[in-house]
Amino acid sequence: MADEHSLSIPGATLVYDVDGPLPPADGQPVLLMVGQPMDASGFRALADRFPDRTVVTYDPRGLGRSTRSDGEVTNSPTAQAEDLHALVQELGTGPVDVFASSGGAVTALALVAAHPQDVATLVAHEPPILGVLPDADLARRASAATTDVYEARGWGAGMASFLAMTMWQGEFTEDYLRAPAPDPAQFGLPTEDDGSRDDPLLGDRSTEVTDFVPDVEALRAAPTRIVLAVGEETGDTLTARTARATAALLGQEAVVFPSHHGGFGAEDGPWPGRPREFAERLREVLAGA
Repeated sequence: MADEHSLSIPGATLVYDVDGPLPPADGQPVLLMVGQPMDASGFRALADRFPDRTVVTYDPRGLGRSTRSDGEVTNSPTAQAEDLHALVQELGTGPVDVFASSGGAVTALALVAAHPQDVATLVAHEPPILGVLPDADLARRASAATTDVYEARGWGAGMASFLAMTMWQGEFTEDYLRAPAPDPAQFGLPTEDDGSRDDPLLGDRSTEVTDFVPDVEALRAAPTRIVLAVGEETGDTLTARTARATAALLGQEAVVFPSHHGGFGAEDGPWPGRPREFAERLREVLAGA
């Protein structure tokens, strides 16, 4: 059972969970799991498969149990990288291993660039960095169109547009952009607009995540071992392409993990993953295999 802790930092109070002893009893680094826009609960199935490691998960500022008092609502990878730096310092166990997914992988890349001494190994799983793509302009327009649908028609319509965008195979085209927004009922989503516009995924609160520009020079110079990862079922969709393109910037190829973009999630979750196989692969990658 993980122990809950809190850390007060400028503009926020972070809540994090520690599963295992500090410092780790076996001398291995703490394994820190980072997501965005996702709180610690999304890593539970994966964390449970590392009983031999001290695992730390956290809720990013303004998400889940973590609060923010900075007057902002946007999710900034550089700001959250400083949050992670403060967390690593608070743990006080030296460099950590990091498994980071989606927007969390973007934050982790920002952390390594700014504080390379904090991270021994980073496994960055499908970071959605649009600027690394050859069709970056079209990808940004597709993302902006999803935000427009959400702002105009609400959560169900916005999520349907987001799903259509993330399921699109290959480069975006003008034909894709001209196509009408999908019917949310086709995805089993609500067609009614409940009036809310605070979803961290669909609005413009996470634009800084997808607009992030990685500091390639700093990442290449860091002592951190950086591994880009892609799901075997992600195909040629947006986050698979951004993972491979980011890997290429660092002079490597993305390593393949089981399942899909959220493949570490519970088998009985809303988007069933394969956490056992995913954990086995993560162990191999962290060990250098």
